[in-house]
Amino acid sequence: MPAKLDHTIVHSTDRFASARFLTDLLGAPEPKAFGPFAAVPLANGVTVDYADSIVARDRIVMQHLAFLVEEDEFDEIYARITGRGLPHWADPAHRLPQQINRRHHGRGVYVDDPDGHALEFLTHPYVTEE
Repeated sequence: MPAKLDHTIVHSTDRFASARFLTDLLGAPEPKAFGPFAAVPLANGVTVDYADSIVARDRIVMQHLAFLVEEDEFDEIYARITGRGLPHWADPAHRLPQQINRRHHGRGVYVDDPDGHALEFLTHPYVTEE
């Protein structure tokens, strides 16, 4: 039986600032303190736990977090991104600025959080060829 992801920890320079950046884009409730973390629960039971890093910002290893959202949620998230004038890209390499992509039978967009972690929002899961 495959395992289910329960939570992941993302290092940040300010756990609540980073967690709020994500919850603001998602239109989700305020993150909750959980021990040393600012916890962001997701609809599928997975929690993104932001932790204050004990190392300097230039030592934080950047992560990529992809969020599968419904079409109407994507519209709301994209409106928040553009409404705040946030830099965003259609690709993870940041070669297509201020655009979205239409790959994998859906739409996607990438935005960096305050610590440079890549947040991807997509409407259709990637399909792998077998």
